[in-house]
Amino acid sequence: MNHEPSTMNSIAKVAIIMGSKSDLHIMQDAADVLKELGVNYEITVVSAHRTPDRMFSYARAAADRGIKVIIAGAGGAAHLPGMVASLTHLPVIGVPVKSSNSIDGWDSILSILQMPNGIPVATVALNAAKNAGILAAQILSTADEYLVKNLIDFKEDLKKKVEESAKEMES
Repeated sequence: MNHEPSTMNSIAKVAIIMGSKSDLHIMQDAADVLKELGVNYEITVVSAHRTPDRMFSYARAAADRGIKVIIAGAGGAAHLPGMVASLTHLPVIGVPVKSSNSIDGWDSILSILQMPNGIPVATVALNAAKNAGILAAQILSTADEYLVKNLIDFKEDLKKKVEESAKEMES
């Protein structure tokens, strides 16, 4: 895969936020795949419950900073993705995180998934920050031919890995 810088420029295009630093071990997967695909990103902690003023100002200023997509990971009550979506016109991708205070992750999944009409949040599977990164790149690729090529190469690499695994098992 081609790892040259994106044609978009050095401004972060994707924001990766999480409710707690303890979610970083999950959310790092989004950062890693965005880096692999050549997408600029920023990453930080923004808690809907412990720092609501920070969340409000972060979400409202994101577009002005050049952000095009927000990935928001949260566990437990998981209000961060929905609250951020209510404050911006940007697409928000929610990552439900199975946290230490979670009920097998279902509380997080349902909190992010069950948004009221008018405030959509794209929701990936439990702990699936990598898929959130890929989805963010796919959204950005609608206006970036370089990124289209990187995504095609990425998916071709996935296909090759499966074919190699099949050959190994069949021999």
